[in-house]
Amino acid sequence: MRDLFRFIQRYHFFFLFLLFETVAISLTASYQYYHQAFFIHSANIVSAKVYDTFDRVTSYLSLQKVNRQLLDDNTRLLNKQRKNFVITDTDVFIAHDSIYYRKFSYLHAQVINNSVNRRDNYITLNKGSIHGVAPDMGVIAGNGVMGIVRNVSSHYSVAMSLLHSDMLLSVRIHKNDHIGSLQWEGTNYREAHMTYIPPHVELAVGDTIVTSGYSVVFPENILIGTIKDWEIRRGETFYTATIDLALDLNKISYAYIVKNLMQEEQKDLELSVAPDM
Repeated sequence: MRDLFRFIQRYHFFFLFLLFETVAISLTASYQYYHQAFFIHSANIVSAKVYDTFDRVTSYLSLQKVNRQLLDDNTRLLNKQRKNFVITDTDVFIAHDSIYYRKFSYLHAQVINNSVNRRDNYITLNKGSIHGVAPDMGVIAGNGVMGIVRNVSSHYSVAMSLLHSDMLLSVRIHKNDHIGSLQWEGTNYREAHMTYIPPHVELAVGDTIVTSGYSVVFPENILIGTIKDWEIRRGETFYTATIDLALDLNKISYAYIVKNLMQEEQKDLELSVAPDM
């Protein structure tokens, strides 16, 4: 307390100056319209900037909650799509009837690690076995295929990216239903190649490529990309088309894990007939 009094005594002229300056400014602003308007205008500008900054900070902090809500909503919508169900009785055609049996279900996840600059790329997700994730489940985003789950721990899973030398995806040309195989050749991460297209098939730049539905991993009609160019390579008799991938795998933050509820039944049946399928 003694030190405080000493400090005030030592700088009392400075404090008196501040007091008189404050009184003078207040009197000027109170009795002169121009100055009053100036101070009010300045105060409004400062207040507006403060409120705007506060609003921006609040909006930013709420983005995580908004993103989670959007993921939940998208997951519910994906799970309700007709293509996730198979019909077990062709005599009845009611969407919510018991004859429709769910084939695919979806779980949203966050991407916590990813690469696009290697020959064999992988994607790490924050969902694992305790969430129901298992190997051979598909991974998609809102506008394309991301990969296939390969390894799972309790809380995490690692998917083989579409940008992997071992990734071979069954796809089709949307306009004419011709089937082919999609594979990344290890160069441009925004492009892949569709092979085994018969030479009689009419192709055009911009033709849409989607999943064929022949895989036990992915539903049909998931967007892959569009045709950019095509050729018959030396020594081959089929077209190879360059595909512009719809999904930028270098800009992914969230994903949907696809579970085929009939996968094991289909695989076991096919293996019982042809072990090399």
